[in-house]
Amino acid sequence: MNAFKDLFSLDPDVTFLNHGSFGATPKPVFEVYQDWQRRLEHQPVKFLGRDIAGFLREARASLGNYLNVSGDDLIYVPNATFGVNVVARSLNLGPGDEVLTCDQEYGACNNTWEYLAKQQGYIYKQQAIPLPIGSSEEILEAFWQGVGPQTKVIYLSHITSPTALTLPIADICKKAREQRIITVIDGAHAPGQLELDLNAIDADYYTGNCHKWMCSPKGAGFLYTRKDRQDGIEPVVLSWGYTRPAEHSAGSTYLDYYDWLGTNDPAAYLSVPAAIEFQKEHNWSSVRNDCHKLLKATLERLESITGLATIYPTDSNLYHQLAVAALPESIGNMEEFKTELYDTYKVEAPLTEHQGKPFIRISVQAYNSQEDLDILCGALTKMLHKA
Repeated sequence: MNAFKDLFSLDPDVTFLNHGSFGATPKPVFEVYQDWQRRLEHQPVKFLGRDIAGFLREARASLGNYLNVSGDDLIYVPNATFGVNVVARSLNLGPGDEVLTCDQEYGACNNTWEYLAKQQGYIYKQQAIPLPIGSSEEILEAFWQGVGPQTKVIYLSHITSPTALTLPIADICKKAREQRIITVIDGAHAPGQLELDLNAIDADYYTGNCHKWMCSPKGAGFLYTRKDRQDGIEPVVLSWGYTRPAEHSAGSTYLDYYDWLGTNDPAAYLSVPAAIEFQKEHNWSSVRNDCHKLLKATLERLESITGLATIYPTDSNLYHQLAVAALPESIGNMEEFKTELYDTYKVEAPLTEHQGKPFIRISVQAYNSQEDLDILCGALTKMLHKA
């Protein structure tokens, strides 16, 4: 039995291989989260009216240390999609400008850029990255073919949602900076799954989730903005931070705009340091490595079951704790296939689609065991034999 299973509240009757969608919070971290909520309810006026600025400052400092940037260059946001919206709505783009992305981006954020492109008249261009792919160098070469004289912004996921492909973000940001192209990175799946050094990546903007692979409570994300870009960040919601007097300022309009968006429950943000500490106490680099090994063996096993090769070499660094395995097109309706996987076999894992081809996306987190992956492989063997 995996010792981590008892540290999470997940349904023991479900084989949970979908940490990538919404994460899961360890019981000790969830207790800290509830303690923050109790403190808030004990004296709401003092908590939100007088103490919250200091609490957020401490929580930002902890996260900043984890990401190797100053806490004053971070704001907490509910999720990475929110962070993408903050940046996209703050950029001064218009007709003739181009935002370049790839063809494996998260649909909700594609919606953001496409909506604003229609409103402001710029072009949102999706550059194809051919699959299968063999190396980071191949990804960089394929993507950079889309860069042109009108490219003003590059927007990319650090780890893509539909294909779980890890993009060479640091190399792309370096080349972009040399050509004075703004970089906006969606790290929804990266914090906690990768050792992140935002200072080394050197993106202009980097947004990420804490509630996925960092295992914080739901509703905790962040936006990092380079110091020289912070004055350009606009408030998505205008509230008291917009007119905060200097003596009550958090130190910049960037922080003021997002420290106070009106009454909400900041407990998830304030629990991020507890999530960081939990992973530190449990030697998370070793946990991640064990999860990757388990996932690698599973991908190789699924290749034999389906007869379909993976979209990246199984011995590469193009995936980590999250990966996709190809499924035959003969599975038919993807939603019905997923429903049967859950209803009949109690396996929670999402199906994704890219270029008209179906995949199953597999997350392996600390609480998963070989038995979980055996159940998945057994279920797929039976279902594909039937198909």
